[in-house]
Amino acid sequence: MTERPALEIAVTSPAGARAARENGADRVELCTALELGGLTPSAALVEAVAGEGLPVQVLVRCRPGDFVHDAQEIELMAAEVRSVIASGASGVVIGALTADGALDTVAVARLVEAAHTPGRPVDVTLHRAVDQSADPVATAALLPRLGVTRVLTSGGAPAAADGLRVIAAMTAAVPKVQVMAGGGVRPADIPALMSAGVAAVHLSAKTRAPRRRGGSWVPLGAGGVSAEQDTHFVTDPDVVAEARRAVEGSPAGSSP
Repeated sequence: MTERPALEIAVTSPAGARAARENGADRVELCTALELGGLTPSAALVEAVAGEGLPVQVLVRCRPGDFVHDAQEIELMAAEVRSVIASGASGVVIGALTADGALDTVAVARLVEAAHTPGRPVDVTLHRAVDQSADPVATAALLPRLGVTRVLTSGGAPAAADGLRVIAAMTAAVPKVQVMAGGGVRPADIPALMSAGVAAVHLSAKTRAPRRRGGSWVPLGAGGVSAEQDTHFVTDPDVVAEARRAVEGSPAGSSP
């Protein structure tokens, strides 16, 4: 009997982690600034989310934009890796590319080394830098020798539902890597993603928080954002529950 894929929910707060846990998630990925693709959270936030009881995979990304990082940025992220693990992370989500779209193996090896410095077992996931690489399948094939055991991918497409062919190729070509489908995933997409053989599905299950401001509103550096859009995202428990039902109700995908 094959195992069903794990359900991972991207969250930004303890409340989000609690909603994920109460509605059937297996683990969470923690970050800040979901609207920017996610950035490294603070040590205090990692501690608070770890206290909610689910395994916490922490995104380590020092800035928005591309994944081509200089030496100073890599050293900063190595320090962030050590910090979030010391604060209770069960794993880290990392990545870097070269300017020509190849995996930056030197940078990734440095971040993996930092993850193992505390001396306890942790998961290491390559984030969606893989989807901006020149060849996502070939990039994933490099991961086992670097100590990376999981990859989060949309198959190089804007949304995972549109990258099924590449996702399936990745699961077939790199059986030692856990392939996790993520990127624009909706609960309705989960059966097809499971059929591609993924080890996990990842979604943010997010909704905009209600505005709670009083007085007047002025933009604070968010160019082109209206007052109605200038809010933050929170985890929608109903979407998490729907995703759990989709995982439970679909035929189990093959384990990588």
